[in-house]
Amino acid sequence: MGFGYVEAGMKLKVRVVHYRCQGVDCWYADIDDANDRQPDDPYWYVDGCRTQSEALTAACVELAALDRSIAAGTYPQRVSGTPAAA
Repeated sequence: MGFGYVEAGMKLKVRVVHYRCQGVDCWYADIDDANDRQPDDPYWYVDGCRTQSEALTAACVELAALDRSIAAGTYPQRVSGTPAAA
């Protein structure tokens, strides 16, 4: 399937990144296909979290929501919403 949808049984990964923005520590998290080597178009992301724990918690909540959606037969698209190359 090459249209940017999550497939049942697909392995997803959470990436949490620390960065500084205007002198303030911030955290970013995203969820992507574990086999996608280019993290430029995840299925979900959150930016501007104040702690690593906040970013990770948000990602875990979203993973649970993705699991429920997939179980119900609804497959989310990548953030861009455009079909991915096959």
